[in-house]
Parts: sequence; C-alpha cells; structure tokens
Amino acid sequence: MHRRQLIATGLAAAGLPALAACGGRAADPNYPIRSDRTAPTYSADELVAAGSRELGIAAEAMGGAIERIFADQGDRPTAYIAGEEAAGAAGVGLRYGRGALHMKDLSASQEVFWQGISIGWDVGGNASRVFTLVYGLYHPDMIYRRYPGVEGSAYLVGGLGVNYQRADGIILAPVRTGVGLRLGANVGTMAYSRQRNVLPL
Repeated sequence: MHRRQLIATGLAAAGLPALAACGGRAADPNYPIRSDRTAPTYSADELVAAGSRELGIAAEAMGGAIERIFADQGDRPTAYIAGEEAAGAAGVGLRYGRGALHMKDLSASQEVFWQGISIGWDVGGNASRVFTLVYGLYHPDMIYRRYPGVEGSAYLVGGLGVNYQRADGIILAPVRTGVGLRLGANVGTMAYSRQRNVLPL
C-alpha cells in the first residue's frame, strides 16, 4: 500500500474522514476553487431599484449611472455593496467605509469594511453613500483583498461619481453621492476587510 493510502486509511480510522478525503488538508466547502466561476447575476432594473433606494436618489439618476457601467463592462454584476464612507485629502488622502455585500445566493448580506490611501493633487473632504457594483465575484470571501484605483479617472453621470477598481479578475464600480467638496486627481489603493482597520495599508 502506498504511503498516502496508509495516511488516509489511518485518518479515516481515527474518525477524520474529511481530512482523509483531501489527503490531510482540512476541507473547507466555503473556500472558492478555481472551477467555481458561476454565480447568479443582477439585472439593470434590479440594481436601479436597489441603488436608488440605498442612495436616496431618483431612479432616473441611478439608471444613467447603471447604464454607463453596463456599457463599459459588457456584462452583468454578480454582487453589489451598499454602504457609506468618509474621505479627506490634503495631498495625501484617506478613505474609510462600511457596507453590506449582497449576492443572490447568500442567505443574508455580509458585512464589509474598506479603507484606502491615495497620493496626488487632491484637496478637500466628503461624506458619501456608496453603491458598488461587483463583477467577477463568485464567492463572498473573494472580496477581501486590495484593489488599486485611480480616483482621477472618476466621471460624473447624473451628478453621481463613478470609478473602477480592479484586482485578480474582480472589478468594483463604486457609485457615490454625498456632501462635501473633493477636487483633484490621485492614485492609490483600497483594501476590503472583514473588520475595521485604522491603518489604510
């Protein structure tokens, strides 16, 4: 009998069939695998209704932003994040936010925090409600990573600010509305996490 078979047999005899089945690695059914690349998607109408409700704006304004994002991406998102954030900058900018991740196959929303730092020609501050379309997310835990982004690439659609963040095949498209003044262009990163982090790195 080969050594691996002996190990698996011993684990099974000890009442650890899950470990035996995976050659001694703990089985985690929630961990995304490479072949798991399917998830239910959201239609434009569903996102317009949810976005206008979360941001407290007219459906017409939200519809313009959603239409632009759909045209840019050529696909439908698998998730969205609804939340709020505060940001400020004087050359170096900081941004902190909190929200809930929604996917159609989740029994409940999942809490998400984000924090980012940026450097550039950028002055001001703002507090915003945020509605983020998420593309390429097939498991909720895949959201937790760092995303590079360029704030200066943001554009306005119906008074709403939209920009993109990309990492490892996942694309985030935050739609922001709020109060305050923020002028300039910068480059930076945004980290999404399971808990609030004071340091944005």
